[in-house]
Amino acid sequence: MTNKYTQLRPLDRADSEILKTLAKDGRISWRDLAERIGLSLTPTLRRVRQLEQEGIIKGYTAQIDQTRLIGSMAVFISITLERQVDEVLGAFETAVLALPEIMGGYLMSGGSDYMLHAFVRDLEHYRLLLGQLTRLEGIAHIQSSFVLKTFTQRIEPANSS
Repeated sequence: MTNKYTQLRPLDRADSEILKTLAKDGRISWRDLAERIGLSLTPTLRRVRQLEQEGIIKGYTAQIDQTRLIGSMAVFISITLERQVDEVLGAFETAVLALPEIMGGYLMSGGSDYMLHAFVRDLEHYRLLLGQLTRLEGIAHIQSSFVLKTFTQRIEPANSS
């Protein structure tokens, strides 16, 4: 059975090059993209549209440096809830979405229920964020780990060609 995350067809060299190029520069002109991948404009546009329709290309965004807006200290926060029922999960997710420091949120398997990726200015800012989180209903445990160094943050898989 096919779902929206199943790749429907293998990607050839041109499709892979389109994805690689657009991942690095989503603002490239269609003409420059066609030139870079070695196809004429019409087939390049047809391929891009097909990749969009298949959901392989989900959209085009700007890369924002959140450290310039929120703070430069990255922290991963593991959250364990008292109960894992839809009502509690939904309330938690809604509350966390309102916190501007949270840049990523993931429902997890394993020891914690959620992993949050946040940015704060300093330890005082973190303490304030932690205070907001501890006031949310249904939280049993919070554990945080500060990022000491980011050594990679890919925009495409390492094995793409």
